[in-house]
Amino acid sequence: MDLSGVQNWKPQQDNYSNRVVSLTPGTMDFFQKIGIKKHLELNRTHGYRDMRVWDGVTGASIHLDSTILDVKEPSIAYMVENVNVQHAALERIEECRSQGVKIDLFQKTKVASINKETESKEEGLDLKDWPSIQLDNGKQLKARLLVGADGINSPVRGFAQIESLGWDYNAQGVVATLKLDPDRLESNLTAWQRFLPTGPIAMLPLGEGYASIVWSTRPEIAKALKAVSPHDFCNIVNAAFRMSHVDLKYLYQQLTAGKSCDIGAEYTWREEVAKKSLDEQEIFEREYSLPPQVIDIQENSRASFPFRLRNAEHYVTDRVALVGDAAHATHPLAGQGLNQGILDVQSLSQWIEKGTTEGQDIGSIHLLRQYASERYLRNIMMISSCDKLHRLYSTDAAPITWARSIGLSAVNQLDFVKAEIMKYAMGIEYNGAVRQ
Repeated sequence: MDLSGVQNWKPQQDNYSNRVVSLTPGTMDFFQKIGIKKHLELNRTHGYRDMRVWDGVTGASIHLDSTILDVKEPSIAYMVENVNVQHAALERIEECRSQGVKIDLFQKTKVASINKETESKEEGLDLKDWPSIQLDNGKQLKARLLVGADGINSPVRGFAQIESLGWDYNAQGVVATLKLDPDRLESNLTAWQRFLPTGPIAMLPLGEGYASIVWSTRPEIAKALKAVSPHDFCNIVNAAFRMSHVDLKYLYQQLTAGKSCDIGAEYTWREEVAKKSLDEQEIFEREYSLPPQVIDIQENSRASFPFRLRNAEHYVTDRVALVGDAAHATHPLAGQGLNQGILDVQSLSQWIEKGTTEGQDIGSIHLLRQYASERYLRNIMMISSCDKLHRLYSTDAAPITWARSIGLSAVNQLDFVKAEIMKYAMGIEYNGAVRQ
């Protein structure tokens, strides 16, 4: 991998990468602890304080407002460009190296192979069965502990002969960077999510006047969304947050069949019908209960990616540990993928520190199992929760929509339950106090 683009990154005003992540306060606290946070471009780090989530079929909703929590930092999460995090991490590495910490950074090279070391002795060490990594530049590395943080198709996991279980969803995520109605800038501290039968659509605040969208939908709809004009894309995003799922279904059919359809006219007409019986106050209240209107899309920001569910059969073997996507992957509807990986890293690093302090072999399976037992069940819970939510909202069958709407409306009335949901989502230790 060539890191020069990350190392030389200079943020441009009003131009955001479409590759963004939602970082919890817990993750930001960890970044503070390890010295990364101070290197982040904080003016490109946008926190949001509340979430409005609703059912696209029935309209049942829940409002998660972090101000009910008795915490110092009220942000539920922070939207950050991937390159901002990567740049900050590299800056921290260079800072450590300047202080005499030995860190070797390999770039513009690939792992050619990973094998078990067969030599039993080298420089007084018993290296038998240590992982031996051969790089394509001719260098060879031997590791007391090999950490696989190498993605969903992890070569390290393959070397360790760890099975990865799961499936691919019949869904893709369409992402884009959006420019919002300038008259609604005060609303850009809110994340919006609507669960449609074809998949959830989320608008996440990215900065003053900008937002990132993640639209989970069927592959054929995703393909059509990437092909329409920027003007039509803006209209259909606005429609996805405002129109009934029946009207949206009609638009999908026109798009995927390649039929000529004036999306702007369809959207405008339906909005006029929806507002016809409302007075000025009701129109105002309706508009502010919905996300800001999208007025433009950043050039070349549309892209899509497949959704997958994976979980490794186990996270460790002798001298190997898996973290992040190498260990697990979940549906991104909760925005927790990277945060779960960071929690893996935090846990593993603590056990390595403990082992080092006590003079243990940090590659020993006995030590690594402590990490696995700490993270495996927690990750399973997150994976399972996201999968069940996806399945629950991927239908418009009447009995299911009725039941889920009753449940969502009931939870919305219970601040103590919403506080627990936010605590879990924020990744923080919380004493349970709720502001009255």
